[in-house]
Amino acid sequence: MRIRSSFTQSILIFFTLLIASQVYSYYAVFNYALMPSLQQFNRILGHEINLMLDDSVEFQEELELDAPSRRRVLEQLGVTIHSESSEIADEYYHAVTIDLMSEEMTQELGAPTDVRMMLGSESYILWIKTESLPGSLIRIPLSELQEEDFAPLFRNSLIMALLIVAGGWLFIRLQNRPLIALEKAAKGVGRGEIPPPLPEKGASEIRSVTRAFNQMSKGIQELEEDRALLMAGISHDLRTPLTRIRLATEMMSPEDSYLAEGIISDTEECNEIISQFMDYLKPVNTQSFEAVDLNDIAKDVATSEGGYEIQIETDLQDNMKPAFGTPIALKRAVSNLVVNAVRYGGGWIKISTGTTVDNKLAWICVEDNGPGIEQSQIAKLFEPFTRGDTARGSEGTGLGLAIVKRIVSQHHGSVVVNNRSEGGLKAQISFPTK
Repeated sequence: MRIRSSFTQSILIFFTLLIASQVYSYYAVFNYALMPSLQQFNRILGHEINLMLDDSVEFQEELELDAPSRRRVLEQLGVTIHSESSEIADEYYHAVTIDLMSEEMTQELGAPTDVRMMLGSESYILWIKTESLPGSLIRIPLSELQEEDFAPLFRNSLIMALLIVAGGWLFIRLQNRPLIALEKAAKGVGRGEIPPPLPEKGASEIRSVTRAFNQMSKGIQELEEDRALLMAGISHDLRTPLTRIRLATEMMSPEDSYLAEGIISDTEECNEIISQFMDYLKPVNTQSFEAVDLNDIAKDVATSEGGYEIQIETDLQDNMKPAFGTPIALKRAVSNLVVNAVRYGGGWIKISTGTTVDNKLAWICVEDNGPGIEQSQIAKLFEPFTRGDTARGSEGTGLGLAIVKRIVSQHHGSVVVNNRSEGGLKAQISFPTK
């Protein structure tokens, strides 16, 4: 499984380097400190055994000791000789062979020698079997080498490794904190929000990225303001002559009433197009969000859009949690869905509401009994200036469902459109609850 998180990758690389460093440290200590000491100890031990076995060896200053005396000296050091058939000799057969010491001891004694080591009750014990002393085993307790001597080494190494890993984790987390804030702010920009400038912290590269993001965010904000000003100006400049045209049309003589009706219809359509453009480009203000009862919206839309020719049924859930958003925007989204159902349906519309099992989302659904739409065109249904195929007609400006999609996205909700099995279309929009 490929790890994609920068934080996890950094920790993994840091931990791998730590393990490699520890392994190399043990390798260096073993080869450059422990091995020379072990070789020196082996030579001294071989000399002591030679002293015990060779009766011709004399001490310096011509002080001669007989073999029993030399053996008593070695016994005072803890070195003892045992028969291979003795009970204590069982330790030799349970001990672990040390090949390196066996080879060097063979060279020191001039006879094949087997060196083994085991952990006794009080210390480590060295067992030696050599052909120079057939039928016997030499037992050497290493009283200065206790098992407890290694415990602090491993314990301190483990504590140090944990401290290094914890320090690395904290360091990487502090380094990645500006990136997390940057990711959160970028997601907000993607939802149409303009976050406040981010503090420029962290490494120089992260500060450069944060500075570039702040400049981009400021540019987007200025662009949004310019667009809003431009659209307001266009709306005002276009609606003013449209109003004068309608006023002049209404003052036409009754003989020209057939022309007046067409002109008035065209001016109303132009006003509607301008309104839809303004609604689509209008930014969202999350500070104005409040609790919204979707049942009230469903009732208002059903009353305003229904009539003698259009039958709108309602199936509303009782005591449902309110949605969180702007009431006007949510009502506009539902109204656009109902208008689309009225325009392309077969005269029957149903509006239903409800909440998810976890009560985190409140939804409202609009159904009709029209001809439906091809599955391949559902994904394109919410694109601006895109109308459905001939089965759904070709009326409208192509912004109605795009406005629905934009409102839902601004409220962090979701929209799902499917063909009904009974025929027609089913559109459901969901919003987070308060």
